[in-house]
Amino acid sequence: MKTLKNHTILYDAECPMCSLYTGAFQQTKMLGENGRFPYQEMPETLCPLLNQQRAVNEIALVNTTTGEVLYGVESLFAILGNAWPVFKPLFRFKPFAWLMAKAYAFISYNRRVIIPPPLHAAAYPYQPSFRLRYRIAYLLVSCFITALILSHYTPLLYPLLPAGNFYREYAICLGQLLVQGLLVALHAGKQLWTYLGNMMTVSLAGALALLPMLLTASLTHINPVTAAVYFAVVVALMFAEHYRRTRLLQLNWLPTLTWVLYRVLVLYFLLA
Repeated sequence: MKTLKNHTILYDAECPMCSLYTGAFQQTKMLGENGRFPYQEMPETLCPLLNQQRAVNEIALVNTTTGEVLYGVESLFAILGNAWPVFKPLFRFKPFAWLMAKAYAFISYNRRVIIPPPLHAAAYPYQPSFRLRYRIAYLLVSCFITALILSHYTPLLYPLLPAGNFYREYAICLGQLLVQGLLVALHAGKQLWTYLGNMMTVSLAGALALLPMLLTASLTHINPVTAAVYFAVVVALMFAEHYRRTRLLQLNWLPTLTWVLYRVLVLYFLLA
């Protein structure tokens, strides 16, 4: 595998995903030993022409010889294309490059709600920009996946709980978005979109945690009580994570209380 020499990638040290994949570039020798550096600790002399705000939004690859800077998916294509030249024609194919750029932006602009930064993160003068369209897209995609998984899981709970379908589960997810959104808008309006992104990450993570039980159920019969106990454990973990994230956002207990109350009311009406 060919190493891209005289290049340094600037990554977000407060983003575990960024640390993971840039670290993999080093471990696989795609980048040299000094081929990555956290932008929070970047020396100003590294690249005077660097657009610092853009480097925070889109990971930057700096040519330390010429000073040229690539951003976002182009920086990843440069590293991967150097390591695997066979993929260069694909990376130059405009429809593919456009699609990957959108996928990259979708994750990059939502990375702080997928995995929230520690409280001290705001000390750095440059923070990821907010793009409403990408946040709304993230909320809807998370809603869709969560509802899809739950619509397959609820039959495992029958007759303890009436079996549902995708439309019911999607309506429940959207309903919680609206209820929690209204509450946070009134309670802490500046945190609205950040909170909703975190809340849907918790819902998505909870839904994904149900997949092992779904896989087991596809191979053997699962007792409804077993499925219900597993579901209750997942919900308890979701509650703990929701509370942790609201504390990171410096919100009080109210969003977590209404989050629980909404689910209890939904359960009551399903069983009524």
